[in-house]
Amino acid sequence: MKLYGALLSPFVRKVAVVLAEKGVDYTPARGGPGNTDVEFLAVSPFAKIPAIDDEGFMLADSSAIVHYIEAKYPDPALIPADPQARGLAVWFDEFGDTIFAASGLKILFNRVVGPRFLGKPGDEALALEGEAELPRIFDYIESVAPDDGWLVAGGFSIADVTVASMLCTLRYVGHGPNAGAYPRTAAWHARAIARPSWQLVEAKEAALMQRILPDLVAALA
Repeated sequence: MKLYGALLSPFVRKVAVVLAEKGVDYTPARGGPGNTDVEFLAVSPFAKIPAIDDEGFMLADSSAIVHYIEAKYPDPALIPADPQARGLAVWFDEFGDTIFAASGLKILFNRVVGPRFLGKPGDEALALEGEAELPRIFDYIESVAPDDGWLVAGGFSIADVTVASMLCTLRYVGHGPNAGAYPRTAAWHARAIARPSWQLVEAKEAALMQRILPDLVAALA
């Protein structure tokens, strides 16, 4: 399987962690906004990342890919079977990909992706708008983060992967988990990224980021 897109993206990281949980290997491939590579656009006509090419089966969008992976590799389950648990897992996945990402990516795109990768000046007003939206989102996560275990009863799931992945991306712009302000969130996030699957992805991400944005990596040290 080829996985297109950089691990800096919360959506690409989300799929990478799911693959690691399932024990499925993948080959990283380049792709993303502004990429005009013919191979990538054949897989993702609207230049969405992540995208996959699984022996000729091509699919873009992280949630669509996760559902495909879950159906093909059902063990361990990351989308619960129980109706209520499944509903909550899908909600957290949607929350992470839309509400949370809509605010967080205003910061990332205007301070990192645009100026550093696309050669476009960032819109600082939009970045500040995203920052102003984060406290309400963090307050919500703090209210649902469990003292022990995971966001949805029954075990680690796509809910944890999606929300924790967005928090990982926000570390690069100074808005990662804050144990002082949001202790439950920080403790839950620490449990998530301590998983062996996540550690495998983190190691790949660290190597990539050290090559392309060493100053951001240094700022996290």
